[in-house]
Amino acid sequence: MSSPADLSTDPASGTRDFLPAAMAVRHRAFDTIRAVFDAHGFAPLDTPSFERLDVLTGKYGEEGDQLMFKILRRGEHEDTGEADLALRYDLTVPLARVVARYGSQLVTPFKRYHVAPVWRADRPGHGRYREFFQCDVDVVGSDSLVADASTIAAASDALAALGLEGFHVQLNSRKALRGLVAAHGIDPALETDTLVALDKLDKIGLDGVLAELDQRGIPGAAIDTLGSNLAASDPAEAVRERLESSADGRAGLAEVDTVASLLDDLVPGGTIGWSPVLARGLSYYTGPVWEFVHDGLDTTIASGGRYDGLVGMFSGNDLPATGSSLGIERILLLLAEQEQAPVGPDVVVTVMDDDGAADAMATAAELRAAGFSADLWVGTGKFGKQLKYADRRDARLAVIAGAREREAGTVAVKQLASGDQVTIERSALVDHVRSTLA
Repeated sequence: MSSPADLSTDPASGTRDFLPAAMAVRHRAFDTIRAVFDAHGFAPLDTPSFERLDVLTGKYGEEGDQLMFKILRRGEHEDTGEADLALRYDLTVPLARVVARYGSQLVTPFKRYHVAPVWRADRPGHGRYREFFQCDVDVVGSDSLVADASTIAAASDALAALGLEGFHVQLNSRKALRGLVAAHGIDPALETDTLVALDKLDKIGLDGVLAELDQRGIPGAAIDTLGSNLAASDPAEAVRERLESSADGRAGLAEVDTVASLLDDLVPGGTIGWSPVLARGLSYYTGPVWEFVHDGLDTTIASGGRYDGLVGMFSGNDLPATGSSLGIERILLLLAEQEQAPVGPDVVVTVMDDDGAADAMATAAELRAAGFSADLWVGTGKFGKQLKYADRRDARLAVIAGAREREAGTVAVKQLASGDQVTIERSALVDHVRSTLA
């Protein structure tokens, strides 16, 4: 057995500890997001942290299965070295399972949101973790493009409510991408290989994409024409002209144009436009796909798409579905870079002596009943130690009632930022705290 000196107190790689100040910011962000999703008419849902392995495998493309945290068999089966469960990789596949299981009990279209952690055995980096939260909003049971636009609008409003500006929405369609493959004469069997490479354009550049297409066995003639289109002075226009020669291409462009028109002027703090090679990495997407990109960091902070075939993998009956997901960890990094007001209790109620403990508890309870957050001193030590505690908690006020104040029916209230202190009638405490904090 290891001794305490041998044990590292660092969290596991790719995970983090959150101290109270950070948790206060996270809770406030999650509460804001939930309030926006509620306002858009989406209902909350939760699912277990782990799923059966066969539920998750084969749903996430070529990298997904490799990045799952698998759980070995337990108890009498633990010596087999086999896995039968896995921590959930995202919130979408569990949603599809729930709809297949409880479909008759759900109102259709089913509009749900889910805020919860997911796990991926990815390489940790700045803004990339192995355990992180997702904030998803989805519609199941509607093939209308209004459903796609509604989840984009909900995600956009959530970003705006968090105070984020300077982002743009990139739109595309898997149908348009299928048409792009066909228009360049690429074998449909190579569609996935082509899209995986094209989706990396922003990361590895055009030369890198063309090299990867060659490595994946895409014919040279198709690589040349793709390269020519993407290197044009107006790549979007060049690709659009190419797509007009394909039925799938025209259908995909119509989807993109319709969703964009539905969202006109409804993306506060951002813009929306077509991104010709945006594919999104997950293999279950079937229609419109999108990403929210923050202009300052040039990084994706939300994404989503239509996945009409996913529920059918569990139920045998295809149900249309679409949704958006906020990259909350990157969003929280952006919020941390903005000036944040201290997050602490409104009031710290001091305990000046043993005889005053019950009165202090009653005072804290009265303030909480009036809607304030009131922290009660529960330690030992003199008055100065209590004020130091209140200051470190970023409290705004300290309520003080020693024996003299209790006998006179008064209470002292100290503003911790300025040091100003007044003595008031005990009966006027709630009104005084309300006016001071206002």
